[in-house]
Amino acid sequence: MTILIIEDEKKLSDILKRALKTERYSVDTAFDGQEGLSKAKKNKYELIILDIMLPKKDGIEICKELRAGNIHTPIIMLTAKGTVEDRVQGLNIGADDYLVKPFGINELFARIRAVLRRRKTTDSDIWKVGDLVLDKVRHEVTRAGKLVDLTPKEYKILNTLITHTGEAISREQLINDVWGPNFKESNNELNVHIRYLRKKLERKSGKPLVHTIRGVGFMIRE
Repeated sequence: MTILIIEDEKKLSDILKRALKTERYSVDTAFDGQEGLSKAKKNKYELIILDIMLPKKDGIEICKELRAGNIHTPIIMLTAKGTVEDRVQGLNIGADDYLVKPFGINELFARIRAVLRRRKTTDSDIWKVGDLVLDKVRHEVTRAGKLVDLTPKEYKILNTLITHTGEAISREQLINDVWGPNFKESNNELNVHIRYLRKKLERKSGKPLVHTIRGVGFMIRE
């Protein structure tokens, strides 16, 4: 799980980064609002820790732009201001939680866990990687705005990969998810379906998204 910290106080950013790594989070950092916004739009993060007072672009504007751009990554906002009005403003523009400086690391961990638990039950059923969109409610896949006609097994493979975007998924996990735990692969069935899935996705847009990770399995990423 990767967390983005957008915080211009480098000492605090380093403390948070070290603490989060002890909890086995991967961490990316940005030290001004413009850099933070760019990273948040370009990369997929499970959580953003966002300071309000930032150079170049403040946290309020970043949060507004992300939500306006249909990016619903959970956001915990940090600020030195603790008034009710400030908290309400942050929550009203789409932040998921709010921490007033100074705060304890254990409190931050607790807030992160609470936000992620809430998001698991309310997360969008729309998954995106580049110009590829998988709608789990409609059971529909589009690439560059055009419908992609997938077989049930191709859809299941894509569903597993896109749910773990940027992660290498083993052959064993894919086979288990698509065919079930008792299936014994005999004719390279997975490779055949992966090949057809790639062809269908790349027919709509030439850029490859499904990648082979040698010795491991497969990954979907831009």
